[in-house]
Amino acid sequence: MTFDLAPMLPLWLLATVGALIILGALYGLVRGARGMVWRALAVLVLLGWMAGPRSLHPVLRPVPQDALLIVDHSPSMQVGQRASLADQTANQITQDATHLPGLTLHRIDVPGGSGHGTRLFDAMDHADLPQGRFAGAIVVTDGMDHDVPSRLPTRFQGSNGQKLPLHLVLAAKGEETDRRLRILSTPPYAIVGQNATIRLQVDDLGTPAPATATLTVRAGDASATTRTIQTGQPQDITVPVQHPGETLVGLSVSVLPGEASTLNNNDVIRIRGVRDRLRVLLVSGVPNQSERVWRRLLKADPSVDLVHFTILRSPSTDDGTPLSDLALIPFPIRELFQEKIRSFDLIILDGFRNSNILPEEYLTNIADYVRRGGGLLVTAGPEFVQDGSLQDTTLAQVFPAHVPTDGLVTQAFRPALTDLGKAHPVTAGLGNSADWGSWYRSAKVDQSHGQNLMSGPNGSPLLLLDRVDQGRVAMLLSDQLWLWSRNEGGGGPQAELLRRLSHWLMKEPDLEENRLSARIENGQLAVDRHALGQTTITPQAMVTFPDGHTQPLPMTGGKGLWHGTVPVTGSGIWTIRQDGLVAFASPAAQDILERQDLRATATVMGATAQASGGSQNWAGIGIPHLRQVTAGQDLSGSGWIGLPVSQAAVAGETRTQDLVPAWLALVLALIFLGVGWWREGR
Repeated sequence: MTFDLAPMLPLWLLATVGALIILGALYGLVRGARGMVWRALAVLVLLGWMAGPRSLHPVLRPVPQDALLIVDHSPSMQVGQRASLADQTANQITQDATHLPGLTLHRIDVPGGSGHGTRLFDAMDHADLPQGRFAGAIVVTDGMDHDVPSRLPTRFQGSNGQKLPLHLVLAAKGEETDRRLRILSTPPYAIVGQNATIRLQVDDLGTPAPATATLTVRAGDASATTRTIQTGQPQDITVPVQHPGETLVGLSVSVLPGEASTLNNNDVIRIRGVRDRLRVLLVSGVPNQSERVWRRLLKADPSVDLVHFTILRSPSTDDGTPLSDLALIPFPIRELFQEKIRSFDLIILDGFRNSNILPEEYLTNIADYVRRGGGLLVTAGPEFVQDGSLQDTTLAQVFPAHVPTDGLVTQAFRPALTDLGKAHPVTAGLGNSADWGSWYRSAKVDQSHGQNLMSGPNGSPLLLLDRVDQGRVAMLLSDQLWLWSRNEGGGGPQAELLRRLSHWLMKEPDLEENRLSARIENGQLAVDRHALGQTTITPQAMVTFPDGHTQPLPMTGGKGLWHGTVPVTGSGIWTIRQDGLVAFASPAAQDILERQDLRATATVMGATAQASGGSQNWAGIGIPHLRQVTAGQDLSGSGWIGLPVSQAAVAGETRTQDLVPAWLALVLALIFLGVGWWREGR
């Protein structure tokens, strides 16, 4: 506000008349004229009115304002009726905003569920609003936000120092409770045949005191077990790991009466069963390049204990060298092939020619070892067509092929995958065999059986796999695999082939050619049945849902691969059975942060709303209406929330107001004249 004069006569004239009046009043006062001063005051009042004193006021108009309406659509908002209540609230506030002059309400829907939880303040920070027009924000949520700042964001600090409100509208009727199951630690893998320890904790959120709960544990296809635990305290449970590969452990906890949701009352743990220090026995008949390849591969695997012997001198060797000059380790045949043979998971005979090294009873032990579940890998080179070949022993009973005496082929050839090899897990996906380097020697067989995965010269078998009772045998009919490690002709997938081959012999589940697998993706249970060499299977798989009910699943396909899908919802473990095979599946955890606390609560965001001068409202009790309020007034009340209105002066426009109205000047003048006459009458 400023002051100004709008005189009826020139100011110099008014000032001169005023000065003369004052001088006359002083003269009259000296001469004793009693009413002179009062008559002078009456004239001065009239002169002051004629000077036209007035105040100038700027013309204020409301400034256009922008406010944010943040609507939470994260996964936790799907609990109960929160989503529909949030939409009703947002629609009513939007409708109210259309009747408020100068206000533009920007609605932002925050989906969440990206693995980082709900991030409402991040959405506010990225909102594109005109500078200096922000009036506040209204957040419609369940209160579970995962990026609440430690202090009020600068956006909510107005230019004049006034705080701008953040109103919290919660999609519920009041504070809720929730019971959650938390996995504190779990081993990623465990030794087959041993127990895995899982540490967990059950929390009752929103309740004043701890209680007891019932925990149900189900590991794989085993029967479920239950135990009573105390909430709020860490608990250790053990589960057996009975087979290699993935074991699914289902955990669930009893329901807390009145809790918001049971979605976080259960979880599924994935533990991979591994063998404890796989023991491999590698026996090389003579020093050769292949043994270096095998040693490098097996020694690089920290889970493998390798025992390697190279036969440098046979018992029949007689070159006159005194025994005292020989620095060779005696071959412990009794210890390896009788006393400890069952402790090995795999035996590799690489270029091994017997030459009276192993008595027949020990060779029979190797054959029995295979029949009882062991793995045997044999590489066939020139020694297979020489005297003393392993083919002339009882060990030949478990070989998948026989090489005649004239079966050694010396010529360049490029190993190739057979049709079966292109689909078999051991060799599938090894790349284009046309790009592989050449080998120069192989063994031609006169009879074979089992699965032929690779072919050599003229299509002859090169890599044979076979099952013998409970065990497995692989036969590589060439000693030239080492050429690939030297990048001969471009090399080849030597390391991956040998790794898969050895793990197939040790019964790695993922390399089984007859297996059942399942997974859950995008709400679909997908079941795959691999059955190489079979033209038909049972046309249906049986699916057992987490709640115990079963449903047949039709399987379609052919040529060794069948497939089936069924829509599923919820969490837990699905069990699939077909032709004696069993598979398990469980959906991967989605946005663990969202499941940590499923309550509707003001405890997380309430302090921030209060710091801004905003309010907390429960939409389940009543949806608040939106108003505009002037600066300094309350920003919320019973059934309503408010946004402050900002005003600015209109350039070039002012509003004037007379400081001495005419009626006031006339009244004062008459009063002073009256007093003057009264004084003269005395």
